[in-house]
Amino acid sequence: MQALMMDMPLLISSILQHAARHFGDVEIVSRRTEGDIHRTDYKTLERRSRRLADALQRRGAQNGDRIGTLAWNNYRHMEVYYAAGGMGGVVHTVNPRLHPDQIAWIVNHAGDSFLAFDLTFLPIIEAIAPQCPNVKAWIPMVDRDRQPTSDKIPNLLNYEELLESGSEDYRWPTLDERSAVGLCYTSGTTGNPKGALYSHRSSVLHAYGAALPDAMGASARDTILPVVPMFHVNAWGIPYVAPMVGAKLVFPGPSLDGKSLYELFESEKVTYSAGVPTVWLGLLQYVRENKLRFSTFARTVIGGSACPPSMIRAFQDEYGVEVIHAWGMTETSPLGTLCRLQAKHLDLPKEQQEKILEKQGHVVFGIDLKIVDDDNQEVPWDGKSFGNLLARGPWVVKEYFRGEGGDPLVYDEDGEGWFPTGDVATIDPDGYMHITDRSKDVIKSGGEWISTIDLENIAISHPSIANAAVIGVPHPKWDERPLLVVVREPGADVSREDLLAFYEGKIAKWWTPDDVQFVESIPLGATGKILKTRLREQFADYKLPTA
Repeated sequence: MQALMMDMPLLISSILQHAARHFGDVEIVSRRTEGDIHRTDYKTLERRSRRLADALQRRGAQNGDRIGTLAWNNYRHMEVYYAAGGMGGVVHTVNPRLHPDQIAWIVNHAGDSFLAFDLTFLPIIEAIAPQCPNVKAWIPMVDRDRQPTSDKIPNLLNYEELLESGSEDYRWPTLDERSAVGLCYTSGTTGNPKGALYSHRSSVLHAYGAALPDAMGASARDTILPVVPMFHVNAWGIPYVAPMVGAKLVFPGPSLDGKSLYELFESEKVTYSAGVPTVWLGLLQYVRENKLRFSTFARTVIGGSACPPSMIRAFQDEYGVEVIHAWGMTETSPLGTLCRLQAKHLDLPKEQQEKILEKQGHVVFGIDLKIVDDDNQEVPWDGKSFGNLLARGPWVVKEYFRGEGGDPLVYDEDGEGWFPTGDVATIDPDGYMHITDRSKDVIKSGGEWISTIDLENIAISHPSIANAAVIGVPHPKWDERPLLVVVREPGADVSREDLLAFYEGKIAKWWTPDDVQFVESIPLGATGKILKTRLREQFADYKLPTA
């Protein structure tokens, strides 16, 4: 028997239509690459997105065409999100922090037909344009009077002129909700990146899940500043979540330093944000050095890599900001878990609550997780047993774009496919997941696992340490042992012995690193994650004093 409900497909264009109709005057504020502060609202943004969609189609864009972007977080970037996806195309957000050769490879692999970019990235466009002959037009996202000229880039179209060539009478088409709407490539440290191709259905369901109270918990009462870039897994879905709930949006543009962020937080009365730990380190340092306080900032989602417990405590205890620890990946659209306390936890002592909040958290509806051993046998949820983390759900990839890498799934005895995340984790009896390592980073010493994340978090909590990483180094007896690599705080005086002694009583004694190396900086990848491959290369010939 079929149900008798209206058959309305889940489309990202319906999110923006909803915002324009019901939250039309809610502001969208952007710090532009031009340097000024720009203000618009959802009603205007929806109208401009329709005109842009029509303009692109008049230029030959068709259903399924990929529309690339190399852009910061701003209102024009959001217009491209909805124009490309709403007309039946695919918005392909390219990470500008990658090497130009890798960017060119991604643009060609994606088959981008148009590419819109912020002026900041003009040198990158000049470098890649000769390598990308299939791009029909390159679109600087600037006002007419700032339109660049370049003999290295064919067919430069001004964004505002292109948009105005479209008609306001354009109406969003009704599409199959399973058709593609977004394409994001992994920031893999080995080999070429692989593309995760999202559907309208998966993107709308992800936005619903992200907006739940025990997930991101965004609402029309919030002013949200997404620090996480829109080129990094759709800014964790915030450009879809905010208009869905009617929240004010504040886009920081290219200025992600502590001073610039703090000024926007205060001037726009930001209540909510999201970003990776490396950005928050800079903000915390700025407010501490200048003895500042937040007047409205109340909650932030931190993910992308494990958030040090010391950072969670600093935000909470020093500034009254709730940290929602999160986990996800490009292949999960990206949200998989977020860490909020349940009713059963509210009467626990503060120390026990803090231990729970240090975990990556509980799944949101739509995601299922399990941990398995190397023989694909499920590991118990006791909070102690380590296992390889697998995920499944309606916004988890089943394969990569163009079939790169073959079938990535792991199948259980019932034939159900699970995506192998590459993380090593525990899950406690309440279902709270805790990442202990990446499978390629975990240290196996004498057949036992050592969590590099735990060792790094302890080191970073030392007041004299600015950043830390732990890698495994070969050992003749134990196979490998941990080496701690650290960056001192400016002017700090801390020794190897001080740091090793700092671990006493905090971990099992045999987990303690065998040595410490001090460096000027730790290599970071395009999304702010530590590049342990580079560290392993740097210390490839290093011999431990215990070896």
